[in-house]
Amino acid sequence: MKTIKVGIIGAGFMGTAHLENLRRIPGVEVKAIADIKPESVKILADKFGISQVYENWRELVNNPEIDVLHNCTPNYLHFEINKAAILAGKAIISEKPLTNSVAESEELVKLAREKKILTAVNFNYRNYPIIQHARQLIVSGKLGEIFLAHGHYLQDWLIYPEDYNWRVELETGGNSRAIADIGSHWCDLVQFITGQRIVEVFADLVIIHKSRRKPQSDVATFKGKEVTPDSTQCITVKTEDAGAVLFHLEKGGHGVFNVSQVSAGYKNGFDIAIDGSQMSLAWKQEEPNQLWLGYRDKANQILVKDPALLEADSRSFAHYPGGHPEGYPDTFKNLFLNFYAALRTGKLAIHEQNFPTFEAGLQENRIVEAVLKSHQEKRWIKV
Repeated sequence: MKTIKVGIIGAGFMGTAHLENLRRIPGVEVKAIADIKPESVKILADKFGISQVYENWRELVNNPEIDVLHNCTPNYLHFEINKAAILAGKAIISEKPLTNSVAESEELVKLAREKKILTAVNFNYRNYPIIQHARQLIVSGKLGEIFLAHGHYLQDWLIYPEDYNWRVELETGGNSRAIADIGSHWCDLVQFITGQRIVEVFADLVIIHKSRRKPQSDVATFKGKEVTPDSTQCITVKTEDAGAVLFHLEKGGHGVFNVSQVSAGYKNGFDIAIDGSQMSLAWKQEEPNQLWLGYRDKANQILVKDPALLEADSRSFAHYPGGHPEGYPDTFKNLFLNFYAALRTGKLAIHEQNFPTFEAGLQENRIVEAVLKSHQEKRWIKV
């Protein structure tokens, strides 16, 4: 097996997650890592024995030894790096959002098709075995007609005005925060499970903290609670802390979800439920190995992940037997396994992939822009 050589751009929370799980993929070697913070990238490189370290991501992109790039940078860099990777002829896995605008994502999708470059966006929650099973239940018709989809994605890591992260600011995070950051995961998952796109939205967003205290030093994602207020400056906040979105699916189903980064006690509270004409299902990300199945005429059930009990097409996402839980890191592993398998076999057609490509990232940009427009104009907006 030929070794595929990988470069990671970004040494923060997501860069570390990618790096740790790439070590679980056969025939893949992380050869280089780049980050503008020399101390951060050196710590990560030393920890994982990576010999090639860059402070300038362009040097890594242009390294002829690298076959694949993982873009784990702040949002404002996604377009530029993803485009450079495609032009350099390298396969690319990007963190979401794919870019900060529909126009930029459309350009990337078009360019990747022209250059025949394999792409992926890290909507990793698709890759839980139970989620794959839930999708197969709907694909096989067991839920019947989809009536409703509902749920939420709630966090508390930005609950205080002293909490800060680069996502808070327009220049680095983009025009949307809670919707683009965590709402995008919820929207991607509901579309993946149901097999239907969101086609129309009505949104109500809110900025809870109109100003925040920005530290003079860098703050890692989810580490805002460690910041001390005596080293901060006041900044104006222009992106939403929370919101609610009504939506319509393309075959007529109705839905609603809430997002928040200011809900006390919710660390990563990602819940989703689908109600059909024959049965319902519900899933909680913090209990990822269980799927609730609801019925009108018989007792409800809790399905616990067991490859022997999953739908056939979802079993490959479960790597351990029943009673052996699989969690958040395994979602990265599953995406990477499928991406690198497609790269080895040369399967570039979108319909052949069992992971989200740049087209999925473009769809999320369209949803985010429709949500922002709906909030501003107080009306339904087509996606």
